[in-house]
Amino acid sequence: MRVLRDLNSELKPLLLISVEAMAGSGSSMLYSFLMFTVILSLQEMYRAKLASTELYTILGGFISSLLFLVLLTFIGNYQETVGAKTGWGAVFIAEAVALIAASTVHRVCITTCFLFSAVLLYEVNKISGSVLSVQTSDSRSKKYSGRG
Repeated sequence: MRVLRDLNSELKPLLLISVEAMAGSGSSMLYSFLMFTVILSLQEMYRAKLASTELYTILGGFISSLLFLVLLTFIGNYQETVGAKTGWGAVFIAEAVALIAASTVHRVCITTCFLFSAVLLYEVNKISGSVLSVQTSDSRSKKYSGRG
């Protein structure tokens, strides 16, 4: 437990740097949309290759889960830009689109896409929780020190 606490204290400055260096909602939305179109185009171009063997079929599911990730980023940034509340609806829409894209490659890609997407969603949630906790603790320290 002590090792995890020490590791967390070492990562805090890195998280602060990454929070300050994050792209804005508009540029992140644009980049995620461009990545979505590129990944989807390449997946459709190499659809026959991805369906040829078992390993490539698993790779096709992973590529579809990347579609889920960038589409979730796009939807989240769009909702933040318009001022709407983000929630599970964005996750369901992004997952549905990713599963439909996976179904164009192979039936097994649907299952692997769902599994990889669940893991990615867990990791994104974990990372956003740690970044949010660092932001709130940083804003509290500024508030109490009189700088905020």
